[in-house]
Amino acid sequence: MHHLHDIALNVLKGNLNVQSSESLLILTDSHKQDIAKIFYEAGLSITANTMFMVMPLLEKSGQEPIHAVSELMANADVTLCITSHSLTHTLARKHACEKGGRVATMPGVTLEMLEQGALHADAQEIEATVEKYVLLLNTTKDIRIVKDGHELTFSVDGRFGIRSTGVIRQPGEYGNIPSGESYIAPIETSANGEILVDGSIANIGVLKEPLLLKIKNGRLEEAIGPDGPPLLALLGEGNGRVIAEFGIGANKSAILCGNVLEDEKVYGTIHIAFGSNAPFGGANASDVHIDCVVKSPIVYFDGQQVI
Repeated sequence: MHHLHDIALNVLKGNLNVQSSESLLILTDSHKQDIAKIFYEAGLSITANTMFMVMPLLEKSGQEPIHAVSELMANADVTLCITSHSLTHTLARKHACEKGGRVATMPGVTLEMLEQGALHADAQEIEATVEKYVLLLNTTKDIRIVKDGHELTFSVDGRFGIRSTGVIRQPGEYGNIPSGESYIAPIETSANGEILVDGSIANIGVLKEPLLLKIKNGRLEEAIGPDGPPLLALLGEGNGRVIAEFGIGANKSAILCGNVLEDEKVYGTIHIAFGSNAPFGGANASDVHIDCVVKSPIVYFDGQQVI
């Protein structure tokens, strides 16, 4: 287990720049506390102000934690969320960052993911690739995705790209670890068309058969395929079905493994998410955020092919 301690220490020092004077919160749930304890022990070797909290298990990504968890996050210098479902796109995370905290999320992380794959990528290469796509997103108005004869269009006019490099060192910063993606909140009512999801879906895993999503005026209306009913059940009948995110994978070491934490970072993929995007520049509030990964699409920014 010593090598896992070293990996955890590298994350805390290298990715998060935790200092001996800072407070560090290791936040977990009953399903992930064994992995979280590795980071807790590593944290104690950096700062005596390391806390360990086992929170109630969430039902899905994007769901808000209970108030006590939110308050603890808001009062820690650094929070590392090693949980079953993602807290990245929650108001709790947003509030913690607004108070100057740094928040890293590792939803669904496994021991295998610590030892191989995205976590071991070239950080400088990721930062350069992420930056390239973010600069493009910032000057783009309309995006078109083509996949196996299906086409989805939407607007990002006036919205700004977000860098997710896995390097979270400044007050108010947040992101996934491991990471490597550029993403943006589309205009919520602008998406129309179809997209064929053939990679994986958060909370569902790697797809055995492609899933065809039909979207009208920004809202998911149909999900055709074996995993359609589970996806619609996760999203619910309300704002969970509104388009929330367009993301581009930028990590050449990431592996499609069924865990969206890593899957959405795979180089050559894109992902569309539904549900909450208010915490990162959008206008849709929801208690869910579900990412859908697409392999090898063709993507156009304002009519120019970029992927």
